[in-house]
Amino acid sequence: MPDTVDAAAALLAAAAAPQGLGDTLRIVLLVSLVGGVLLAWFLLRGYRTDDTGDDDGADRDANT
Repeated sequence: MPDTVDAAAALLAAAAAPQGLGDTLRIVLLVSLVGGVLLAWFLLRGYRTDDTGDDDGADRDANT
C-alpha cells in the first residue's frame, strides 16, 4: 500500500512541475504581433492622402 501512495505522490509532484517556456513564448508572440500591427499602422499612415481640402489639384500641376 505505501508503494501506491508514494507513486501517486510522485505523479502529482511531476504533474505540478513547470512545463517549460510555454507562457513566456506566448507572451513574446502576443507582444510581437501587437508591435507588428502598430508598426504597420505607423508606416502606412504616412501614405494617407489628405483629400479634405477644396482645391482641384491645381497646386500639383503648377510645378510640372
